[in-house]
Amino acid sequence: MSATSDIRTASQPAPASTRTPSHEHAWVTESRHRTSEGDVLYVRCGGCRAQRIDLQRRSDAPPTALTRSISAVGNNP
Repeated sequence: MSATSDIRTASQPAPASTRTPSHEHAWVTESRHRTSEGDVLYVRCGGCRAQRIDLQRRSDAPPTALTRSISAVGNNP
């Protein structure tokens, strides 16, 4: 690999999945459903309206994301 190809590769923008969000999401639970694995939470960001699905296995532990956040329709960050 030459120095030229390294420079071109380094200057490419990061894929959308690795970019930093434009703000810190403030997740609000829209609905909660008890399952055998724990509570499934459907959450939405109060700022940009992005959505995500979380799983909270225990009530004394924070939820973990099951999906990546999905931008609201018409909202391109």
